[in-house]
Amino acid sequence: MRSKWFTIAVTILCMLALSIVMAAGCSSDGADTTIKVVQLDSGQISGLLEDGIWTYLGIPFAAPPVGELRWAEPQPVEAWDEVLACTEYGPACPQPESPLYDVDETDEDCLYLNVWTPAEKPDEMLPVMVWIHGGGFEDGSGSLNIYEGHNLAEKGVVIVTFNYRLGPLGFLAHPLLSEESAQEVSGNYGLLDQVFALEWVQENIGGFGGDPDNVTIFGESAGGASVLDLMVSPLAEGLFRGAICESGGFPARRLGVNDNTLQNAEQRGVEFAAQLGCGQAEDVLACMREKSPQEILDVAYAGAEEVEGISYGPNIDGWFFPDWPTLLFEAGKQHDLPLLVGSNADEGTLFAQDMTLQEYQLYLQAAYGDYADEVFALFPAQSDSEVKKALQRIITEMNFASSARFAAESMQNVNSKGYLYQFTKKPEDPMAASLGSFHGIEIMYVFGTNHDLYRIDESEADLALSQTLMDYWTNFAKMGDPNGEGLTEWPVYNSETDINIVLDDEITTNTGLYKEACDLADEIYRASQ
Repeated sequence: MRSKWFTIAVTILCMLALSIVMAAGCSSDGADTTIKVVQLDSGQISGLLEDGIWTYLGIPFAAPPVGELRWAEPQPVEAWDEVLACTEYGPACPQPESPLYDVDETDEDCLYLNVWTPAEKPDEMLPVMVWIHGGGFEDGSGSLNIYEGHNLAEKGVVIVTFNYRLGPLGFLAHPLLSEESAQEVSGNYGLLDQVFALEWVQENIGGFGGDPDNVTIFGESAGGASVLDLMVSPLAEGLFRGAICESGGFPARRLGVNDNTLQNAEQRGVEFAAQLGCGQAEDVLACMREKSPQEILDVAYAGAEEVEGISYGPNIDGWFFPDWPTLLFEAGKQHDLPLLVGSNADEGTLFAQDMTLQEYQLYLQAAYGDYADEVFALFPAQSDSEVKKALQRIITEMNFASSARFAAESMQNVNSKGYLYQFTKKPEDPMAASLGSFHGIEIMYVFGTNHDLYRIDESEADLALSQTLMDYWTNFAKMGDPNGEGLTEWPVYNSETDINIVLDDEITTNTGLYKEACDLADEIYRASQ
């Protein structure tokens, strides 16, 4: 079921994607022989040259996950003979309809990716940046306008964005699905799609002038969490050499999300099959696979507004995840590669709900148990009107900032470096100013893109900050280090200095970011193990 918090969280994605263009992906019609053709392992494609950047949209990277491939590992796409004109985005994966978030066309045949490259020749060996979109593992698409890769590609890198299966179609587990799996696991299909996309990059990005040995993954929110997940999965080993996590984190460190085991996920799948009307069918899986995507979604999200917590997301299956990501990071078992990680100054403004003071106290007791009084002392509220702000700070500091610090600190357990940031730029637009430096605001600065409510091209300071972030991010992709000529030095994180960079109109450094809250979050997390 869908959570109230998730419904609120999706608001930001609406704000950042009010104008979205979707179509049917590559087609064999209208291929222009004057446009550059790229040879893939599955066939030839063509794209468009737009202001010096070659753009290829809607490239199929895996077979359509339909029929028997629904709830199965991704498979290679069928090869084609004609040149496919890849000039339009492919459809988004099926997801709940919402008046706040419209991705236009959706289809279960949704495993498409997009490439932007400044390379004129295949042998240029440019760094590659692969973006993983957010949306709580339930919504979103790699084809949102805010993820348009043209401006980042102008910095001398190849940009890739892609779709992955979402919600119940991407993460449903069931004992019978585990039974038919060679690995004896189920769920995590969306994460397997991510690995498959990265494997596609390894096999094909050279045709776009990219270097398969210099791939950086980056993502925000659920995409940022995916980055950290990929850093501990044996299946992703060797597929990238750098990672950037924006406002992601570790669900196990967040409130009430410590039950995502395969066994629990399978039990939820049994309940789902029954709700779908397939629980007593002679062939349960065949019955479930005969249902339309819309029927799946209707059952999955019925009464969603009354349920708390993410229902469909990764489970700890012992295959994709050998163990909980937090434990693997803490033990130094993540892939030994540089990590840039951080959060925003007002993450909680989009998530905090209205509560009375009494509800707030009961909530803290349920969420923190023996630590409820300490949390209340750190985030006090004396009246109903003060509760929402206290909740906003808890979410910002103890969820997002503490997860980022934990990840950066854990890099001291391997040889590679960690870099910690806080993005503090607040909107100048009065319509968005009340949200502060909200969850997702940094995306427009990283990509140099706009949305209808907040345009970074209307302020010289915003344009300068966007250029700075693009330089930091692409420097990191090129060298594993964000620093470069003309930029404020970004120090490597270590627990003794506890230093982070502050990204705002003026770039500065800071020490001890939310130290008391982060220390308390660490203590609570470790006590729960």
